[in-house]
Amino acid sequence: MSRTADTDKPASPEIDPWTHRIGGVVERYPRFWIRIGDMETRLLDDRIGDMRIDRPVFVTGLARSGSTILLELLDRHPETASHRYRDFPMVFTPWLWNWFVDRAANNHHEARERAHRDRISVTPESPEAFEEVIWMAFFRHLHDPSASAVLDAATHNPGFERFHRDHIRKMLALRGASRYLAKGNYNVSRLRYLKTIYPDARFVVPVRDPVWHIASLMKQHRLFVSLEERDPRILAHMRRSGHFEFGLGRVPMNLGDGRAQDIVRLWREGDEIAGWAAYWASVYDHVADLAESAELSGSVIVVRYEDICADPSGMIASILDHCGLEPEGLAETARATVSAPSYYEPKFSASERQVIRDRTADTAARFGYGR
Repeated sequence: MSRTADTDKPASPEIDPWTHRIGGVVERYPRFWIRIGDMETRLLDDRIGDMRIDRPVFVTGLARSGSTILLELLDRHPETASHRYRDFPMVFTPWLWNWFVDRAANNHHEARERAHRDRISVTPESPEAFEEVIWMAFFRHLHDPSASAVLDAATHNPGFERFHRDHIRKMLALRGASRYLAKGNYNVSRLRYLKTIYPDARFVVPVRDPVWHIASLMKQHRLFVSLEERDPRILAHMRRSGHFEFGLGRVPMNLGDGRAQDIVRLWREGDEIAGWAAYWASVYDHVADLAESAELSGSVIVVRYEDICADPSGMIASILDHCGLEPEGLAETARATVSAPSYYEPKFSASERQVIRDRTADTAARFGYGR
């Protein structure tokens, strides 16, 4: 992946007027677009009707844990198909929308550093996390911090399950691939449910040292608050695309452990560090419990951010083996493109670091941190 130097000037993402308007229509009428998506599926029945969904790969974890790096590497594999920036906002109808974009859009785009200012440069062809748009249409409570967002083996939503399977088949046909790849930070709350839908699914869950992770999360939150205050269209875009990790629309996942309301309170009172630390512990306690459970045994690989930065080729080889994907030169690609961040350092005081340790130490130890 391309890297660019950090600057003092925040990146300025541009939400073009047509994307803003069409995105608003899709957001207001999701049931209508589900029906249009079903019509698209029927039109493609001869092409996708007998297509088998084989070991879909889901990359999931708290934002800023390395999930984008993993998505970009795995997306380079010739067998995988993932969403791209060009797929938004018409996520429900990927085949028809891509047919239109291929004919109407300017296909010459220079790579630009994304708004996160994290050295990752993107074009409309870069992979991105847009599956959340579909989840939100079928499960309207997922981003309400007062209600548990956990979907487990007892969850039953035949309409979603049918639509999701059809959507995966369309993505595979569209991209000429055999393995579906999706990044979704919120899928960490749905691993048991996804396992019931796709018994052979593979889950890749990155984790990161809490001090560095929280520093990165706070940096991104400040950046997106600034961007959204200047341009409300960015806030609308984040909401419509299912990104509630940062900015004015920030909402924590409620993982059914009773911590979400405390996290909301801490943030509301301005205690950012304690709130992020509580959130980190909530997410990764949930991950550790899932990884250790019998029902997900063999389905989950936990990837420490520090390990992939230190040994990118070895770690990507382990991930590919877990997913059942051939190497295809990705170990060499990882070695050439992945490195530890050098564009910021945590600037916490001793007392602030102690707050993080107090709230995360037990959870961090489950992943080998602090030993």
